[in-house]
Amino acid sequence: MHAAVIVFPGSNCDRDLAVALERAGARVSMVWHKDTSLPDGVDLIGVPGGFSFGDYLRCGAIAANSPICRSVVAHADKGGYVLGVCNGFQILTETGLLPGVLLRNAALKYVCKPVGLRVETAASAFTSGYGAGDTITVPIAHHDGNYHADADTLRALNAEDRVAFRYTDNPNGSAEDIAGILSANRRVLGMMPHPERMAEAAHGGTDGAAMFSGLVGQLADA
Repeated sequence: MHAAVIVFPGSNCDRDLAVALERAGARVSMVWHKDTSLPDGVDLIGVPGGFSFGDYLRCGAIAANSPICRSVVAHADKGGYVLGVCNGFQILTETGLLPGVLLRNAALKYVCKPVGLRVETAASAFTSGYGAGDTITVPIAHHDGNYHADADTLRALNAEDRVAFRYTDNPNGSAEDIAGILSANRRVLGMMPHPERMAEAAHGGTDGAAMFSGLVGQLADA
């Protein structure tokens, strides 16, 4: 399975994401934001966390208009898989690949700590390593992670089983405790918590590892 991890000015979790994917068995290519195309044979695109372009304008807004994001959107439109973590989730909402918006945290403070997540669905390649209802611990590190969407969008996310994760103790004010969502075809996932920071024992826990092993296994089988 071949994954591409996008690197923007201000990305700070690109290597973490690449290492987590490699440990799960993927071959990983790092792709610079000014590139206009992806490497041949890419199955999954990882859009990492950080503070792309210093979070100017809105978090993820400039990155979403970078040359490589045209290829990211084209990859998703053709049915390819995309994972956006933290700033990556913000970028995916800015490209329109996922609905909703990430607002300033309700307490207006940066939050960095491990949080509890409940796995809402196992019916996606991203969550196939878990069982629905499982509770895991994964770190967050964000200032603008407060997920919001209009009432129709929230109804659709719930009705279509597209809420991937919910916070067990909402740290940022997100609507309905939402921590991660899936696209309509279930091949794009955006989430604010960082599974790549809880993917090996040296991190203090391995609850994020099942995401990468499950994902790589599903795509390798496909």
